Amino acid sequence: MKIALADVQATLNLGIKLGQTLTPGTVILLEGDLGAGKTTLVQGIGQGLGISESIVSPTFTLINEYTQGRIPLYHLDLYRLEPSEVTGLNLESYWEGIEIEPGIVAIEWAERMPYQPESYLCVRLSYGENGNRQADITGLHCNISELIAKI
Repeated sequence: MKIALADVQATLNLGIKLGQTLTPGTVILLEGDLGAGKTTLVQGIGQGLGISESIVSPTFTLINEYTQGRIPLYHLDLYRLEPSEVTGLNLESYWEGIEIEPGIVAIEWAERMPYQPESYLCVRLSYGENGNRQADITGLHCNISELIAKI
């Protein structure tokens, strides 16, 4: 499904709706060029989850965990990593709930992952005409039509 995003606020609003709708165990693979709105979308998800802490890109820390909302938000950024480096992070512990409370896992630069979870949403953010943006949302083994109806 393609969603037109007129401005930064529209991207934030989409994230808020996702945060209000998604359930623990949801993995969101975020793709798009630099500045396309990946972090803005995650900031909206955090707002939708009721997280009051400032959400920033974990480009240098790799993983930021926000646990004070409705459910935890795990924000990962793989921009600085090669696929071989990603393997050693054992990211599956986040979506399999191994020793970590199940939450929403949002992964920026997910195309650098050499493997993917069994079920996920993929949100591809791109620039459109006239400076606007577009979100193309697809899913694997998740009910994307049910989710879109809620947002």
